[in-house]
Amino acid sequence: MDSYDMTNMRNETTWSFILLLSSLFQRISGAMAPQPSIVFVGTPYISPITSPSGFEPSAAPDSLIPLLPSSPLYPLDSGPSLQPELGGLCGLETAALDGVLQKTAVDCMGPLAKFVGDVICCPQFGSMMKILQGELSSSTGSLALNDTEAEICFGEATDFLANLGANDTLANLCSLKPDNLTRGLCPVSGVAKFEEIVSKSSLLEACTSIDPLKECCKPVCSRAINAAAMQLASTTLTSLAVNGNLSDHRDKQAVNDCEGLVLSWLARQLGPESANSVFRNLYSCKVNRGCPLIFKDPSSVVNACRGPSPQNFTCCMSLYSYISELQKQMLITNVQALNCVTFFGSMLMKKGVEIDLYSLCQVDLKDFSLQVHGEQGCLLRDIPSNVVDDKATGISFTCDLNDNIAAPWPSSSSQNSFSLCASSNSSFPALPAGPTSGLQGIRTVNVMNLRITAYALVFLLYFSKCI
Repeated sequence: MDSYDMTNMRNETTWSFILLLSSLFQRISGAMAPQPSIVFVGTPYISPITSPSGFEPSAAPDSLIPLLPSSPLYPLDSGPSLQPELGGLCGLETAALDGVLQKTAVDCMGPLAKFVGDVICCPQFGSMMKILQGELSSSTGSLALNDTEAEICFGEATDFLANLGANDTLANLCSLKPDNLTRGLCPVSGVAKFEEIVSKSSLLEACTSIDPLKECCKPVCSRAINAAAMQLASTTLTSLAVNGNLSDHRDKQAVNDCEGLVLSWLARQLGPESANSVFRNLYSCKVNRGCPLIFKDPSSVVNACRGPSPQNFTCCMSLYSYISELQKQMLITNVQALNCVTFFGSMLMKKGVEIDLYSLCQVDLKDFSLQVHGEQGCLLRDIPSNVVDDKATGISFTCDLNDNIAAPWPSSSSQNSFSLCASSNSSFPALPAGPTSGLQGIRTVNVMNLRITAYALVFLLYFSKCI
């Protein structure tokens, strides 16, 4: 491999994930095709929004299954450039949150939001709401809102974002609701009382900045948040235990609610931009722990590929057909893709598939992310990323240069996820010798710079449910 190729392999590359007009007509031609039946297989997808540091939030709603967005089709090439005519946000001057608000509006842009919701939009929306909560504490002295205030502020925030061009169904898309702005079961919400109980210096030392390469495997900030939440929740937990009402559910809920107040306090201390960076890194750890894709019954693949020596052509065509449905769902990260291929492979093994189908059919990790007819898909990097709305070049994403890695077949049917935190890195799949894919044909380039107007992107996304 020459120096040019080595440089390409070592450096991350940003290329525009832009859709060609020809793709628009190809996809519209299938407008009358029936929508495939999609059901959950295994553990339902868990949204990272309400619990970036580890506790399990509620399952995501059915709206995450690709549906035609109810929001209007915003002209994406104009982007959110002007503030809507609203007099502040929950009594705050919006100037203090301007950068975070604008970033959230772009990340959750109109009909695009459902395709980047898991990785980009929802983590940013959740971060913004905690920052809003922290900013309000400066004037109220409380890290949480009461029920009435929460309803008002949550409604104002989502309306404000919609006026900036964001999707108007963010609450459902991201499983976030006004209750997330209240204290819930956490017994402490006042700033003064909070600072009496929690070690402020330890918390700030752990969370002022986060190493995105280490935090997910060797957590520092998330552990500090959890420890502070346990301290805050101790009064409630002790009271519940004395009254015989302590249960695992209420125990976790109390700590989880207190974690939300710890985030609110951190946002107050760090300021909007720094807090947003920290929170996005925390959310990325949660996002990359699982696979957000929805898998339907794989019987067609199992029937074609069962046994020690299936017919190669029939088996691979069945696998391609199945994966092509996954490619219509959403953009995912490289680590999520590893979890998705592991989960799917294990599911097939449990049903009687005995051979490595990914090697047989030359399936890459990238084949599990959102695709466009005739063009390659994109795997996002595992670190936090954002949608870029450039007035000159259009909408783009930062993609992972190494996303042509061959999909690794799981070692056993019980392996449901891929661990990147093992003591040895030998289990990480090596770069393939040749950039080929059974689904995409021969890939001759690692970097693509295809541009098109944002209007074509809007209409393409609009008709995606028809495929």
